[in-house]
Parts: sequence; C-alpha cells; structure tokens
Amino acid sequence: MEKIVFLDRGTVSVPFRKPQMAHEWLDYDRTAPEETVERLRGATIAVTNKVKLRQPQLAMLPHLKFIVLTATGFDNVDVAFCRTRGISVSNVPGYARQSVPEHVLMLILALRRNLPAYLKAVRDGRWQTSPQPTINDFAVEDLHGTTLGLIGYGDLAKGVERLARAFGMQILIAAHKSLGSGPISMHESPERIKSGPDPSRCAFEEVLRRADVVSLHAPLNDETRHLIGVSELALMKPTALLINAARGGLVDEKALAETLMAGRLGGAGIDVLSTEPPREGNPLLDVKLPNLIITPHIAWTGRQAQEILAEEVVKNIEAFAAGKPRNLVS
Repeated sequence: MEKIVFLDRGTVSVPFRKPQMAHEWLDYDRTAPEETVERLRGATIAVTNKVKLRQPQLAMLPHLKFIVLTATGFDNVDVAFCRTRGISVSNVPGYARQSVPEHVLMLILALRRNLPAYLKAVRDGRWQTSPQPTINDFAVEDLHGTTLGLIGYGDLAKGVERLARAFGMQILIAAHKSLGSGPISMHESPERIKSGPDPSRCAFEEVLRRADVVSLHAPLNDETRHLIGVSELALMKPTALLINAARGGLVDEKALAETLMAGRLGGAGIDVLSTEPPREGNPLLDVKLPNLIITPHIAWTGRQAQEILAEEVVKNIEAFAAGKPRNLVS
C-alpha cells in the first residue's frame, strides 16, 4: 500500500479524487522546511507544489519512491539527486494553457491602457469633480499593430501568442540567448524547427530591442537565472513592457526596480518573485508606481486549470503505482 503525503495542500483550492488503488493519503495545508523530513518519514509518494525537496532532506527518506509536483516547474526538487537514488519525479505540463495566457494578456492590457492610474483617479474622486465628462490624463495605447516578444516558446507562450494575434499584435520569438540568432528557442527542441527560416524567430537581443511587450516563459535554471538584468533592460524600448508570469528568478529584480524608478521602461507586470512569499521584502515591492502591477503568483489558479491539475496529479500517482509512470522529469 502506498503512503501519500501532500505537503502543501493549501496551495490548491479544488478537491482531489481518491486514487483507485490501496493507499493512505495525508494532507498538510503547509509545511515548513524543518517539518519536511518528519512528515515524509515512511511515505512512498510525496506531493508538493512549492515545498523544496533537496538532497539533505531526500537522503533521509529511504522509503520515498515518487515525487508528484502539482505544477509544471520542478526547480524546487533536486532532480539530479533523485536520479541517483532512483526516485521518480513527475510534473503536470499544460494544465494552465488557458489560465496563464489570459493572465498575461490581462497584465498587458491593464498596463497599455493605464488601468491602475485611472482606477486611482476614480477612487481619489477626481472624476467626480472633473469639469469634463472624462479624465484623459494618462496615455491609453492600443495593442493592435504592436510587437510582442516571447522569451521561451512552450505551451504557455504559444497560448499567449494565440491571444496576442487575436488583438492584432506581431510576434517575435527569441532564440536561445547563448545561440545568438540561431533558430532554437527556449523550451523548444531542434527537431521541432525544420521548416526553414522563420521571420518571427530573432536573436535574443533583437527581440528585446524591437518588442513593445516582452513576455517571459522560460524555465528557471542556472542558465536562465537573471536572464533579464541591467544590460537586457537597457536594450528595451523606454516605452516597452516586461511581463513575467514564469519564475521570479528570471529577472534581476533590483535592476528592474531601478529601471522603473528611473523612468527607463514603460512598465512591468509581475506574477512571480524570486522568493515567495516575500516575507523579507523585495525591491519591486518598494516601487510605488502605477506602471508596475504585481500579482501574488496567481496566473495558474484559474478554477478550470486547477481542476485539470488535480485530475492529472491523481493520474500520475495511479500510473506510477501501476508501473507505467507518466510525465516524468526524472
């Protein structure tokens, strides 16, 4: 019989059905780092969203056979160590292919149309006392005819592309930063690009220079950490928007905060920070400007997306128990 322990059940707000096999399932709403080993002692299957499972903890859990992520990203698990110990790791790809792109478009629209500034104007009573029937103090820009640059080109980026094209935006897809103008973009294998030159595929730096909106969709690893820093921000148009609904570590947050404060960027929409929750603060949280929107890592939390996620997590568990693991990342 499998012993399943969900370390941070409180991160998902929809119900999970019971796996169709003999099992014991324990839920913990949240788990502190110092509680992880004790709660997983004797467990054969661990379920986690953001609780970190690194070598020191994993080395103390000889019964653990399988880690199931209630997410697509797996940077919170020491996958390399899991391989050496024979611990399988599965994620859930594609469950938020509607929810995340819609959130990204929401951030873009809100910033392009100066929604935070106009909301504040109404709340401050400025419309109520205006001599004109409208307040036209803040620029409102259309999306039609503008250029969206995608950094990373997996399912979520393609979802953003689909919605952006419906608004009449032009699309640029960044090549892998280390490959210059080569055709391979992050999250996409060479085998998927065999049809010859594509004018939408550009060098990483060229995308930053040309895009009116840059949206990040790359995984977080040693290669992509601080992918957007001082020099990259300097390449962007002073009117451009930066959107990050991927991983906070992709952006040098101090550099972004300073760029926004200096007025050298049109705005930023951020759904992720390098440390979550940001109990010790974050440079971006100190920026009190209407052209910065920060949401608390909710792009993935659409109800429909969570329902898909919950079902896929249980299917991953059932498949592993049946000896036919799926969605393996290790």
